[in-house]
Amino acid sequence: MDAVTLSPKFQVVIPRRVREALAWRPGDKLQALIVGDAVQFVPVRRMRTMRGFARGIDTTVVREDDRV
Repeated sequence: MDAVTLSPKFQVVIPRRVREALAWRPGDKLQALIVGDAVQFVPVRRMRTMRGFARGIDTTVVREDDRV
């Protein structure tokens, strides 16, 4: 586990090991979410890169008669 230090400007450096494992690059946008007493960073993906991400998903769902 890597620890980071909060700077006087409230900035942190994401450790290289984490950046490389997640393939994050300079300029990538990250959404900051508060989860309990922690912060979670989620990459914001461009819609163009999302094309086909659900390919092969099983869409057979049992639905109630009043649903279309």
